[in-house]
Amino acid sequence: MSVLNVPDADLDDLRARLRGTRWAEPWPVAAWEAGTDGDELRRLVGYWATAYDWRKHEAAINALPSRFAEIAGTTVHYLRYDAERPEAPPLLLTNGWPSSFLELTGLADRLSNPSRYGGAAEDAFTVIVPSLPGYGLSPQRPALGGPLHTHELWHRLMHDELGFPRYGLHGSDIGAGDTSRLAQAHPGAVTGIHLTDVAAPPSYDPATLTDEERAFLAAEKAWEEAERGYSHEQQTRPLTLAQGLSDSPSGLLAWILEKYRAWSDSDGNVSTRFSDDFLLTQASLYWFTNSISTSFRPYYERNNRLATRIERVEVPTALALFPADLGARQPRSWVERTYNLTRYTPMPRGGHFAAHEEPALLAADITAFFRRQVRW
Repeated sequence: MSVLNVPDADLDDLRARLRGTRWAEPWPVAAWEAGTDGDELRRLVGYWATAYDWRKHEAAINALPSRFAEIAGTTVHYLRYDAERPEAPPLLLTNGWPSSFLELTGLADRLSNPSRYGGAAEDAFTVIVPSLPGYGLSPQRPALGGPLHTHELWHRLMHDELGFPRYGLHGSDIGAGDTSRLAQAHPGAVTGIHLTDVAAPPSYDPATLTDEERAFLAAEKAWEEAERGYSHEQQTRPLTLAQGLSDSPSGLLAWILEKYRAWSDSDGNVSTRFSDDFLLTQASLYWFTNSISTSFRPYYERNNRLATRIERVEVPTALALFPADLGARQPRSWVERTYNLTRYTPMPRGGHFAAHEEPALLAADITAFFRRQVRW
C-alpha cells in the first residue's frame, strides 16, 4: 500500500534549501556545549542534500503493513503486524517525540514474530502501531483538547474498528501519557499497560515522601532547569518555533538531532545508536509531511489543561526504566502513587528511543509482563 509519494519538485526543493543553508555564526565553545554541534550538523546536511536516497526509504515505508481508519471523521494511519500464531492477544504500541511510527517497526516485528528472533511462537502478539495525530501520516485532530482525545481515538481503533474486546498497550514519552489516559478511561478493555515513562501523581503530601523520592525530585528539578527549555517553548509558544523549523530543513534537523544525541545511550556519539539514514528519514518524514508544527500540540494541550488529567491507573502496569532516558529515574514508591505497578525493571542500557536502541531488551520485558502478570 503506497502511503507516501513525494513529488520530485518537493524533493528538489528540499535539496536546494539544504544546499543554500545560511549557517549560524559559531561560538568559541566545545562541541554540543551550547546546542547542536555545527560540524556534525554540516556533515549531515551535506549528506542529506547530496547522497541520502529518500526514494529508497520511501519505498521501504510503503512496504510496511499500513492501514487507514476513519474514526469520527478523523483519519488514523496505523501498521498492523499479524501474529505468527492464531488467536494471539492484541497489543498497541505508541511512540513519543521527536519520533514517529518508524521507531517501533523493529519492535513490532519481534513481538509479532518472536520465533524469527529466537523466541517462542506462543509468545506472539498481533501488534498495532498507530501514527500519533499530527505526526506524519495521521493528520492532526480537528480541535484542541476534546472530545476526541488521542487515547479515545486509540480505544475506538482497537475496540470498534479492529474488534478487539480487550487489548494491551505499550507507550513511551507522549505515547506513555496517552497509554495511561486510555487505561484510566477504559479499564475494562485494557488488560495491562507497559511504559517507559509515567505521569507524576496529581497531588501528594510532602511529609509522606521517602528519602529516595526526595532525591528523585531534586534530580528531576536539576534536569528540568538544565534541559527542559525545548519543552517550555513547545508548550508556550510552539507556533513561533514551528515557523522557523517548517521553513528550514537544517533548523529542523538541528532541533531533533540534539535530542537523539542527548536522550539516547550514545555516550555523546549519536552515530553509535542511529545511522545517518535513520536520523534523516525521521527528519524527512517530518519535513515532507510538514508535521513538526503539529507534533508540538500535545505539549501545548497538556500545558493549557486541554489534555485529560492522569489521576489513577488501576490496570496492571509495568515500567521499564532505561538509564539514558530524559530526566531522573522514578523510584518504585513514586510510581505506585499513581499506578497499580506490578512490574518494575531498571534496564542495563538504552535511552529514550528504546524501541530502536534496545528492541530485544524491550520486547523481552513486554513479553514477560503480558505473559506472567496480565490476565487476558
